[in-house]
Amino acid sequence: QAQLVESGGGSAQAGGSLRLSCVAARSISSRDTIKVMGWYRQAPGKEREFVAAIYSNGITKYADSVMGRFTISRQTAENTVYLQMNSLTFEDSAVYYCKAIGAWGDYWGQGTQVTVSS
Repeated sequence: QAQLVESGGGSAQAGGSLRLSCVAARSISSRDTIKVMGWYRQAPGKEREFVAAIYSNGITKYADSVMGRFTISRQTAENTVYLQMNSLTFEDSAVYYCKAIGAWGDYWGQGTQVTVSS
C-alpha cells in the first residue's frame, strides 16, 4: 500500500505549467505527525535531487534551479502537498517524488513522471 500518493504528472511544452499533488495515506497520518513535506526529482542518469519543501509552520525552501518558477503549498489538516510548476524547461523533465518527514520516520511516494518538450 502506497504511503504517499502523487498525482498530476504528465507532459507539457517548454514554458508551460503542471501541478503535482501528494497526499499522505491514513496509514501514516494515523500513527505519525508529519512535520515536513516536499518534493524531489530524478532525471535519467542523475541522482535524486531536492526540489522544494514546506514545514508545518509554513516555511518553504526551494532549490536554486526552481526558485521563482515553482511554488509549494500544503493543506496541513489533510496532509496534502502541492507543487505548482510554471515556466517549465526541458531540464525539469524527471520523475518527481513526494517525501514526508514525520516524528517517527521518513516516507516516500512512488513517483510521477514529468516530461517537458521543447
